[in-house]
Amino acid sequence: MTHRPAALSRRIFLATLTIGATMAENASAQPALDPDNTLILTLKDGKVVIQLLPDIAPKHVERVKQLVHDHFYDGTPFHRVIEGFMAQGGDPTGTGTGGSKYPDVPAEFTNRRKFLRGTVGAARSQSPDSANSQFFIMFAPSPHLDGQYTIWGQVVEGMDVVDKIKRGVGGGGTVPNPPDRIITARLMSDPN
Repeated sequence: MTHRPAALSRRIFLATLTIGATMAENASAQPALDPDNTLILTLKDGKVVIQLLPDIAPKHVERVKQLVHDHFYDGTPFHRVIEGFMAQGGDPTGTGTGGSKYPDVPAEFTNRRKFLRGTVGAARSQSPDSANSQFFIMFAPSPHLDGQYTIWGQVVEGMDVVDKIKRGVGGGGTVPNPPDRIITARLMSDPN
């Protein structure tokens, strides 16, 4: 009998310990979430936790908080969902043309932040200053959006839930009835 299997087992065990320690170190290196700037969306398949980014989009974050406080997003559909690109919601009419009663928010996309998987951006019309209540969550990186749309959040937990949102059809990604909806949208600091 040779000692190779024991030596191999020891190496695997040590490698496992090293990987585990590295993962724990990375997890502890992440800053704690600020409850006042953490949005929790409840969807049919679970919760999506979004870190709001007031340092780069203060006006958009203020608007999102205002709408969450008003319970505006509760029950709104994801009306446009394109596989491999993004899921768009925040329009109470479900048509892509609706918004809130508040005035539009001016663009805040002069930062260098990129549209990556889990990035949350403000949807708008052709005018850069036309964002209101609609938003989109990226399924994948989309460099062509960088510097063109305001980024106001980042999914930090629950992308597996986002991945389960019902997909739309055709080039525009229009979601057939019934669309998936936001059940509730709450700040971590104010779950009611």
